[in-house]
Amino acid sequence: MKQILLLALVLLTLGCKEEKKSEVVLAETKAPNVLIIYPDQLRRYSAGFWSKEKYRAHVIGKPDPVVTPHIDKLAENGVVFTQAVSNFPLCSPARGMILSGRYPEQNGIWNNCRKDRDESLRDDIETITDLFYDAGYNTSYFGKCHWLKNEPLFDEKGTYVGSTEEPGGNYINRYDTYVPPGKSRHSIEYFYQSIRDTHYDPLVYSNDPNAIDGKKDGELYEPKTFTPKIEAEKIKSYLQNKDNLRDSKKPFFLMWSLNPPHNPWDDENTDMETLAKYYNKEKYPQDSLLAVRDNADLKVANYVRHYFANLTSVDNYIGQVLETLEEMGELDNTIILFSSDHGEMLGSHGKEGKNVFETESLAIPFIVHWPKGLQGGTINDVLFGGPDVLPTVMGLAGLSKKVPEAIEGIDFSPLLTKTDEKVVQKPEGILLMLANSRGVLTNRYTLCVDQRKHGDDTAKDLQEVYMYDNQEDPYQLKKLSIDERPEVAANLLSILGKELKRTNDPWYQQKKFKDVIRYK
Repeated sequence: MKQILLLALVLLTLGCKEEKKSEVVLAETKAPNVLIIYPDQLRRYSAGFWSKEKYRAHVIGKPDPVVTPHIDKLAENGVVFTQAVSNFPLCSPARGMILSGRYPEQNGIWNNCRKDRDESLRDDIETITDLFYDAGYNTSYFGKCHWLKNEPLFDEKGTYVGSTEEPGGNYINRYDTYVPPGKSRHSIEYFYQSIRDTHYDPLVYSNDPNAIDGKKDGELYEPKTFTPKIEAEKIKSYLQNKDNLRDSKKPFFLMWSLNPPHNPWDDENTDMETLAKYYNKEKYPQDSLLAVRDNADLKVANYVRHYFANLTSVDNYIGQVLETLEEMGELDNTIILFSSDHGEMLGSHGKEGKNVFETESLAIPFIVHWPKGLQGGTINDVLFGGPDVLPTVMGLAGLSKKVPEAIEGIDFSPLLTKTDEKVVQKPEGILLMLANSRGVLTNRYTLCVDQRKHGDDTAKDLQEVYMYDNQEDPYQLKKLSIDERPEVAANLLSILGKELKRTNDPWYQQKKFKDVIRYK
């Protein structure tokens, strides 16, 4: 009898151990959460960590003296891409590529979505939010969208009525619009949209009444609050799930698009407390101590304090969200991707804004932080662009097989996880585009083929072909003609031809400038 009892006890003990082992396996294989953070108009070297010895050698020129402790921490414990760029450095086209994993010819956005334009992200293609929703994730989006055709579908109060007839027929904003429920929202379950480039006076729409003072989805809410602050508050509430806003048994996929440090850059649209603390005249008597790049025109860069102040403020609110994840015990198993839609010239070459092929406009940050799945503190120099975001994030989440064949981006997740690096063909060049220009970026050179000069909307002939040697000329002060380095030019023009063909670009369809570009 004792032997039977002993045997039963052993079996029971083994069973308990086996059950615990199963629980451990389940915990270890829990699908990772995904958090994509992309402030608007943030250039690559506007982060404090670039000034540290480990990263300084990877900077083209000089990094900005900006305070970003939380972004720095993501970098130091994550993977930093040193050659990430915005293929089309303009808000809507860049966002279209990030969301869709496709270039403009396939996703529908060739220019900024705004009043009197037809640009709009196609409803009939699967985006990153659609795909993660289909994979069983809670999907959410906070902040700026700017991917939908702008139409007069609102009443005078700013409520969406969906018709151009009365009481419709009104726009809410010239440059952006509300994304209504349906296909255009692309399977986003929790939606909190901020519209208008006025950082303390946004136009807000949400499908969460508690977030917009009891209003319904489509009714305008004006919180009169700094957008990063209020978005961070809503994100923390969503993550903590106090109001049962999501299924806590599912992993979450969350995108957060902050408007700052996008313009306007004035006192009314800047966190002036942060400016006074970090970028005051006592600490930096001259703007030249902040706008440090050798190609910066200080008269143009007079907004540098406001740009940096809003970035430091953005960093603070990002830190609050990261702290919430840590308190929840979810930080280590959350794939955090930190990037931007495009850069900012900040006076370089006498320019402000973006929409040009210079480094300050093209170069964007790209950091992947996932303690549970990636080795932190590493650096990767692969050429990486907007369409690569979708397949790479899905690859990291173990969803490579669910990436549609039509996706044009490259899955670089094997390079990050170091599981099967041989399957990844590193690109020799990355395609650049503007409305009337095409180009290629390699690890050393930038090639630009301009159809017209800036400001001339009528010219259709080839205006200029030139190169920058970013190694010898980090501030791109000297344009090189293709005759000066014919072998280099021939290779770059060949890469350009291949990329235009691969993406079925209109230039390839028309064989535009075929005497120069090497189409094959």
